[in-house]
Formats: sequence, C-alpha cells, structure tokens
Amino acid sequence: MILNIRKLCVGAESVDDLAKWQADRLKAVGSIGHTTRMWPKRREEVLETGGSIYWVINRVMRARQRIIGFEETFGPGGGNGVEDSVDPGEAVKPKCRIVLDPEIVLTEPWPHRPFQGWRYLKSEDAPPDLPAGTTPDDLPVDLAVALRDMGVV
Repeated sequence: MILNIRKLCVGAESVDDLAKWQADRLKAVGSIGHTTRMWPKRREEVLETGGSIYWVINRVMRARQRIIGFEETFGPGGGNGVEDSVDPGEAVKPKCRIVLDPEIVLTEPWPHRPFQGWRYLKSEDAPPDLPAGTTPDDLPVDLAVALRDMGVV
C-alpha cells in the first residue's frame, strides 16, 4: 500500500495554473516544493512506499506529484506548491518543505470537500491516473464525475 498526502491547492483555478506557477518556481529556484507548518509523522512511510501529494483544486482532486523528500526550511510557505508567504513573520519558524517531482500526473477528477492543512491518503482511496496524453480540460469536471458515477468511464 502506498501512503500519500492530499492537499488543497489554494489559489489555483486549474491544473494549468498549478503547472504554470511551478514552472516559474522551478526556473527561479531549481526545485518544486510545498511548505507546511506541520511535519508528517509518517514521512518515512510516504517516501518508502513512493507516495505522492494529491492536489485538490476547486473542490476536485485533479492531479498528483511524487514526493521525493522532506526538508526543514525557515522560508515562507504557501498552499499551491509555489511557496508564497502571506505572513512575513512566519519566516522565522521552522517548517517542513515537501520536495516534489516536477512532473504533474493528472488523475480522474474526484470531488472533495474542503479541509485544512494536509491529510494522509491511502492508495486504495486515491483516484487513478488518467491515461498519458490526456489534457486537464478534456472534459468538464462535472461531466467527468457524472460519467464516472454512471459507470461510463
């Protein structure tokens, strides 16, 4: 069983937004990560099992990125994998930076309720990946969810 993490992608309207923000960050800093105040207690299990961070965008789980490490940071943190700061005073407190593979893998769109922070996600509870070559906006989310619920896709 793979142990993953799920996280709201705050500020992104689409997977394309996430990809653009992260591409800009990759050029500027050379790596992609998400900074959070709390360290996952099961981080070794996440790494050993090949876990990913699953992004919830506009109340729909849409994509994932493989987690390649965890590191301590004192920098600002943000909710979209871009590490923007909303409170400069937070920069002095140690945080956990979840280091991510730059490849964004699209998943079947699964509706998801809002939540705070991040949560663990077992592999059997995670949406399957979409076939390679699928674009994020091939189907409107509502239609894709309805078709999946009817067993069409």
